[in-house]
Amino acid sequence: MPLATVLTVPVLTAALVAGPVLLPPPAGSWTESGESESFGASGATGVASWSALPAASADEWRDRQYWLDEYGFRDAWGTSQGEGVTVAVIDTGIDADHPDLSGQVVGGIDVSGAGNESGTELVGEMAEHGTLVASVLAGRGNNEAALRRAEEERRSAKATPTPSTLPSGETAPSPSPSATSGTPTPDEATGAWPDGIVGVAPRAELLSISVHLGASNAGGPSPEDQIAEAVTWAVDNGADVINMSLGSTRQDWPESWDRAFLHAEENDVVVVAAAGNRASGTLTAGAPATIPGVLTVAGLNPDGTASWDSSTEGISIGVAAPADPLVGAVPGGDRKDWAGTSGAAPLVAGLAALIRSEYPEMPAHQVIHRILATAEDAGVPGEDPVYGHGIIDAAAAVTADVGAVDRNPMDTIADWIRVHRRAESSGAPTPTATPSGEPAEPTSTPDPLSTEMPQATAPADPAPGLQPALVIGTALVVAGLAATAVTLYLRQRRSSER
Repeated sequence: MPLATVLTVPVLTAALVAGPVLLPPPAGSWTESGESESFGASGATGVASWSALPAASADEWRDRQYWLDEYGFRDAWGTSQGEGVTVAVIDTGIDADHPDLSGQVVGGIDVSGAGNESGTELVGEMAEHGTLVASVLAGRGNNEAALRRAEEERRSAKATPTPSTLPSGETAPSPSPSATSGTPTPDEATGAWPDGIVGVAPRAELLSISVHLGASNAGGPSPEDQIAEAVTWAVDNGADVINMSLGSTRQDWPESWDRAFLHAEENDVVVVAAAGNRASGTLTAGAPATIPGVLTVAGLNPDGTASWDSSTEGISIGVAAPADPLVGAVPGGDRKDWAGTSGAAPLVAGLAALIRSEYPEMPAHQVIHRILATAEDAGVPGEDPVYGHGIIDAAAAVTADVGAVDRNPMDTIADWIRVHRRAESSGAPTPTATPSGEPAEPTSTPDPLSTEMPQATAPADPAPGLQPALVIGTALVVAGLAATAVTLYLRQRRSSER
């Protein structure tokens, strides 16, 4: 187990003793007024304040989607745009009427008891969250700016004086609006309109599964029951990929999740989850990011380094993707800045959709392998608990020649259940260690856990905090080993002198 992970265990244990903890947004709710709201349960609270942003045109938001070019998505679109693939978004519901998401939501359900039957009614304290996630995953943009320009030209044409008579006696016609501007049309390659938010898989279709994970859903299904039902419904209703931009501060999970995630694994569904954010209280990745077989996503700053606030660490992290800053669509036709692994996860889920579209017969474990195998190594050489296998390269993941594997590189929930739940039912002792790369999970069913959407904003530079933590951890272990060696040497010397 990586040393940094070992050092975080006491902190995690303390959190578990105190009870389940929500992952609140670290700096306020998404209110235009800039007023803050508190989120949390079981004694944990968070305060956030996302102030109103300056007005921006739709195409300005598009210009700020740096990840489309820098991480290879535009290049990947030359091969695949996600057509024929269905992605389930388990979140707070999607505003299917948003201009950037028009026609993208093809089905859904509410499992919280607080929404509508189609899963498109927004629920929970962070109701905008699901629309943000959906937009960066499979937004199609809009043509609002182009339509405004065309309307202005039409009005200008109507105001033009009567055409003059040519010397020959012929009349010169007034310019046609269509001749000057052309009819706005979507991009031929992606089907996306030129303005607004475009997702990394713009031709994929979405299922909206609304969950309410906050404390205000009194009388509704428990968080663990909602997640189990949501995953099962997604599998049974045609999802090829499931995105879960949610998490907890606990590494264990209820037994009902065993069955749900096993159902996804047995039906060849790729499951992608956010690692969580330190600024929200997630010191190390928690369930569902710790479930074997799930592709867990860490977060990056715009320079490609690991984000401190908008990410976390853990041996279950598979890959890293942009997390801060991000832009996305919010209900009502607006767009906003945001940050966190909640946004990094749908970028990877969208990448999985591009791969599944290009290789429709490729099994889920091979899709995950392609994403990991083509990632650009970062941090400690090889796999590490900060970047996982590295930083995503969308173009390479879709087009590179990648060898086949016979199992999921993120392990399997089937094997975990066989080993750990069997030990639990037989009363066998709990293993004290697990192979490198496999999440170390408790073998007993935990108490009901609370989950929430991991968010982060305005993260600090990770270098000063991240690297010293790893160095200090290594120094402490080395010092301990040195002290032990000295003690043994002195004892042997005394024995030889007697």
